Amino acid sequence: MNNFRLNMPTEIFFGKDQIEILGKRLVKDNVKSVLLVYGKGSIKRSGLYDRIISQLAENSIKVTELPGIDPNPRITSVAKGAELCRENDVDFIVAAGAGSVIDCSKAIAAARYHNGDPWDFFIRKASVKKALPICAILTLAATGSEMNGGCVLTNEKTQEKLPMGSIRLKPRFSILDPAYTFSVPKEQTAAGIADIASHVFEQYFSYPDAALQDHMSEAVLKTLIENAPIVLKEPENYEARANIMWAGTVALNDLLELGKEGDWATHMIEHELSAKYDITHGVGLAILTPNWMRHVLDADNCYKFAAYGRNVWNTTETDDMSAALQAIEKTADFLKSLGLPQKLSEIGIDDSKFEEMAESALKNTRVGTFKPLSKEDIVKIYRKSL
Repeated sequence: MNNFRLNMPTEIFFGKDQIEILGKRLVKDNVKSVLLVYGKGSIKRSGLYDRIISQLAENSIKVTELPGIDPNPRITSVAKGAELCRENDVDFIVAAGAGSVIDCSKAIAAARYHNGDPWDFFIRKASVKKALPICAILTLAATGSEMNGGCVLTNEKTQEKLPMGSIRLKPRFSILDPAYTFSVPKEQTAAGIADIASHVFEQYFSYPDAALQDHMSEAVLKTLIENAPIVLKEPENYEARANIMWAGTVALNDLLELGKEGDWATHMIEHELSAKYDITHGVGLAILTPNWMRHVLDADNCYKFAAYGRNVWNTTETDDMSAALQAIEKTADFLKSLGLPQKLSEIGIDDSKFEEMAESALKNTRVGTFKPLSKEDIVKIYRKSL
């Protein structure tokens, strides 16, 4: 296990009706003016919007709104949000929605104090020196953005989708009420579960080995496997929704990657798909993940896949390679059971941009640490996913 530093400044308010602490918690930080960021209107249909506005009004907090954030958030929304913050003397951002809303809010928080193009952060032309504080009110279990400092944005002009992060972008506090995920459509719930599982895989299949972190990862995966069929059948099952929601947070709040160097190859090559085709991130991950596993599996790393199979899927194969192959097929079957597409061709994607996407994935960084991928490797994974 490598040396590590852990900083988890986000305060979590988890459970029923925790939205009631919003106003008082903001007053505690002497907040006078907020930017309320949200998506296409689901928080209004669920009644969450009214509860937020009521909390802010009761505590005499000025509200400026930025609605309409896309599922794959755009850098243009960041520029607009940053300008609204400057014009209205905003001193806090309230992000109400899924990971896309929270990610966009993080970029806005950084861009508020940046004189250049917000995309500068994503192409490593600028670093975050100062940022507005954020509160995240989560409505979809998926990205873990509610308790980490990372975000991923899309540049419409360049058709790039890139990550950036800073400890300064970790939310000051987050409100997680599983009841606000009851109305999430089945396909979005399934895509969110695939996204959570992928986050765990990216950290589990990495070096060096770290026994405690790996067993924690296995526990998160088992929690997903046990609760996924329940939430898909009973969308208002509070306990199952709660387990999925907290699994999503733990999957990407730094704990699972301590002392390790995550792989993140599947995420990097999926970002190319959602940048070019605007597909749901979790859907792309569900298609690519088993094929990444099949591609990178070899005699040197099969022990890791075998451990995953035995500890998560209870496979009984004594030979490591056989256990590894069985684990991969179990993974593919699980993702299929969520009702998600299994092939790129099912969502209208052909091989016309594979070379371009592979080159783009490698343009700013290496792809993969568990087994670094070349352009040819990435193209092969895309082709296996057709």
